[in-house]
Amino acid sequence: MDNNTLELTLYRIFLGEDYTIGELHVDDEYFCDTLEDKVRILNDYEDKVYAETAIPYGRYKVILSYSNRFKKELPELLNVEFFNGIRIHSGNHKDDTEGCILVGVCRDIADAYIYNSKNTFNKLYKILKKAIDNEKKEVYITITSDYSRNNNSTDTTDSTTDTTIIQ
Repeated sequence: MDNNTLELTLYRIFLGEDYTIGELHVDDEYFCDTLEDKVRILNDYEDKVYAETAIPYGRYKVILSYSNRFKKELPELLNVEFFNGIRIHSGNHKDDTEGCILVGVCRDIADAYIYNSKNTFNKLYKILKKAIDNEKKEVYITITSDYSRNNNSTDTTDSTTDTTIIQ
C-alpha cells in the first residue's frame, strides 16, 4: 500500500430494486456500511434517473470541498461520469442519497435504511481530514462488487431480479 495514499473501497454487497447496500473499507479494514441509490447500467446520460441512480463502478479521487447544499466541507468524488457534486455524507434513508454515498450502520438489508449515520460520518471525516491536511495524502475510493477478493465470499447474482447478495 502506498504511504502517500489513503484508499477507500466500497464493496456493493446488495443490489436492491431501488437502493444499494455496501461496506466501506479504509485501507482494507472494514469501517462502516453504506446506502446508495439503485445501480443502473449507464451507457449515456439518458440512462441516468436523476436522484435515483448510484454512481458507476470505478476509482475516483476524493477531495474535501465546501458543499453549498450542506453549507460545510464534505468529501467529494471527482470526475464521476454523468454526475456532478457527488458527496459522501450522513443520511438515513434511500431518499437522502440523490446519487451520493451515505455512511452508517445497516441492520437489515431489506430496510433501505442505515443508522448512526452522523456519528459514522464524523469519524470518517476526521480520518479524511487528517490524511489530506496533516499527512498530505491523496484519497481515492474504488467502488466494486468484487467482495470475494477481500472476504472469501461468494457473489451470487440473480440478473432477473437485479439483486445481488454476498454469501
